[in-house]
This record gives sequence, structure tokens and C-alpha cells, in this order.
Amino acid sequence: MSVGRTFDPRHLDVAAFTLAGAQLQGSWPLSEMPRLMQDAQQGSNPAADVQWAVQGERKAVAGEDGRVLLHLRAGAAVQLVCQRCLQPVAVPLQVHTMLRFVRDESMAEKLDEDSEEDVLALSATLDLHELVEDELILALPVVPRHASCPQPLPMSAGTEADAATDQPFAGLASMLRDRGRGGNPG
Repeated sequence: MSVGRTFDPRHLDVAAFTLAGAQLQGSWPLSEMPRLMQDAQQGSNPAADVQWAVQGERKAVAGEDGRVLLHLRAGAAVQLVCQRCLQPVAVPLQVHTMLRFVRDESMAEKLDEDSEEDVLALSATLDLHELVEDELILALPVVPRHASCPQPLPMSAGTEADAATDQPFAGLASMLRDRGRGGNPG
């Protein structure tokens, strides 16, 4: 293996990358991540970049062949729809994760439950671009919203409910009065 070996992030040889303790970093246009963009609102800047960095590591562990690890960092900003006011909200996404690679899927399944790291099966190549997109999708908030919405909502569901709880029997009293006068209650 040569000292100046280059690694392709779209076809990363994880075994060689971690053995070399190599590092890669860069950026990809947000527009090249269609699955992430489908969750983003139209106002998202597709020209914006997704920044990423990855570092390989082999860690010696007693009783094991050694751990094959990737440290991944990625970040991007997307526009989502605030679920409170239905206006665009800028959401910064930050990912910092450690991935552990093992020899096959069955071992990955077995170890993933008890491991602090995400455990994946080691394959001949890994598409780092796809992995970064997956991790950013997982970082999306379930319910995106502003900390404080920029403009008040035109009609809050709580407004009518609050009025009704101030005088919960006002309607009943009115119905009883009408009934006593021979009126039709409804």
C-alpha cells in the first residue's frame, strides 16, 4: 500500500481506509441528495453544500480481530415547514456518528443491539455520499418548528377551547331557560 494512496468517497474501500487511518473531507451540493431534498421545502437552497468529514480507525480489542471504525461528521441547512405556523423554518442538521464494520450481516445484526456504535456489514466498497445522505435524513426533526414563530397564527385551536372552559355550562343554562318557556331545545 502506498503512503499517498487516494480514496474515492463514492467507492470507499473501508478495510483499506481504516487500516491506513486515513481521513477524507469535502462537500457535495444539497441538490445531489434527492431523498434529503424531498423532505425539504421549495425554499431550500439546492446550491447549498453538505459539508462532511470521515476518519478511519482500527482499534485493537482483546479477544477480537480488531474493530474497524469510521468516524463521520456531516452538516447541512435545509428549509422545512414549521408544523406550528406552516411557514418555512431553517433547520441546521449536524451528524456525528461512529460506525463499526464487521464481517457479515448476521454478525452486524447480533452486535448492533448491544453496541454504542452503529454496526454495519463490511462490503467491498461503501458509497460515502449515500451514507451521508442517510445520516442527514435520520437527523431531520420529526416535528420541525420555530422556537418562536415569526408571526402569530390567524386562528389558534386553543382560542375557542379556552372560551368554552371559562363558562362550561353557559350553553346548558340557556337551553334550560328556553325549555322552561316551552321552546324547542334543539
